[in-house]
Amino acid sequence: MEARDEAHGLRFWNGDPTVDILEANDETGAMLLKHCLPGISLRSEPEQRQDEVITTLLKRLWKRSMGREEITQFRKLSEMLAFWEEEALAQQNLVGDKGLLLDGLAVLRTLGRPTADDVLLATDLHAGNVLSDENDGWKIIDPKPFVGDRGYDLIQHTLNCTSRLQSDPIGLINRLADLAEVDSKRALLWLFGRVSTMTEWQGGTVDWQALAKRIAP
Repeated sequence: MEARDEAHGLRFWNGDPTVDILEANDETGAMLLKHCLPGISLRSEPEQRQDEVITTLLKRLWKRSMGREEITQFRKLSEMLAFWEEEALAQQNLVGDKGLLLDGLAVLRTLGRPTADDVLLATDLHAGNVLSDENDGWKIIDPKPFVGDRGYDLIQHTLNCTSRLQSDPIGLINRLADLAEVDSKRALLWLFGRVSTMTEWQGGTVDWQALAKRIAP
């Protein structure tokens, strides 16, 4: 569901700052992409450096869609949030504090309401989805485009920085918000909404509900 418009998004961004798409079959989702060389993952860099690269790429990504009518062809972020809400409610027996889950869902619904300032988001941008390219610095791969609030786009990288997230979640989100030039309070609400509604996490070691309570508004 989330990746349905990946090829469409890559065509829209047209290599700035995403990987170049050469051909695609929209029916099957098959894509032929330009090879990133040397193709080293941003995960090879220290997390502080990852923060800088991720936020720089996001600002370029968002700027490309500002004022462009074509973004109306993409789905709203609220559609993905509604899909996740269904999944979370279906699995609510897996969480200890169902009230916290419901609070998080309410926050996500509020933040996800469309506004005039919305841009086209990557929604799944983290260091594993950024590769080095000898001709053009760093390139984004695997975007899952939806139109919505910029603050949401900081969250996937945040969730992947588990040590810093557990030791200083507010400091981490404030740093990323400052680098990306977005509202830090709104970004923190996005983080609260996401972690309070995570009913399962494959291979994760974070107590998401405990974290949500620490950063709850």
